Amino acid sequence: MGVLSEFKAFAVKGNVVDMAVGIIIGAAFGKIVSSFVGDVVMPPIGLLIGGVDFSALAVTLKAADGNVPAVVLAYGKFIQTCIDFIIVAFAIFMGVKAINRLKREEAVAPSLPPVPTREEELLGEIRDLLKAQNNRP
Repeated sequence: MGVLSEFKAFAVKGNVVDMAVGIIIGAAFGKIVSSFVGDVVMPPIGLLIGGVDFSALAVTLKAADGNVPAVVLAYGKFIQTCIDFIIVAFAIFMGVKAINRLKREEAVAPSLPPVPTREEELLGEIRDLLKAQNNRP
């Protein structure tokens, strides 16, 4: 089996396609969360703190020198990224929690024992008759 045919067999498996869709949706969700944090959550927080723009918070380690840009620790962007992560992690946690609850509800549903076939009933009767014969003195 050639490498190309092995790759084709691997790529068309359901799990790989599901994973690819999940990655694409996850990337889009990440952009939505980043916009939500940067454009909706952080401005009011900055306003409450005193008009602080978190994306501009930074410490300059070395000033710009000619064509060399400044060396800056942009901790405000880091704070925004941490908030992004917390929101995404919480959303994933809630999704997994909901899925696990649904799985538990499916597992808890009692299943009735299967109805024995006529053949199984006859075998049970034969077994009982043999036991009765063996127990006679």
